Amino acid sequence: EKENKKIVGYLNLFANCTDNLLHGLAVGTSFLSSFRLGVTTTAAILLHEIPHEFGDFAILLKSGFNRWEAAKAQISTALVGLLGALLALAFESSNDLETLLMYILPFTAGGFLNIALVSVV
Repeated sequence: EKENKKIVGYLNLFANCTDNLLHGLAVGTSFLSSFRLGVTTTAAILLHEIPHEFGDFAILLKSGFNRWEAAKAQISTALVGLLGALLALAFESSNDLETLLMYILPFTAGGFLNIALVSVV
């Protein structure tokens, strides 16, 4: 049973990495689109992430991580969000920026909807 608890923690970390990558892509592409949209997107994600990270931290503690391990894991997943933002910004010099934005913004919105709907059910 202890192994199953630990697996739940690692699955949560994987889901958190995916979630943060999508957040980073959303923030990066939003700022590329316009400053106002970037600020709005960042504010919305921060409002979503603060309680979300507390919940993830609690899940990690319940799955057998100590506080220090859980904090390090949470910081590591946050860095994946930074990677997503840098990835989006790396495409700024691309000639096909509009095409890229046309695919990334709906993809991230769909990811958010999926996460929200799966959490509700």
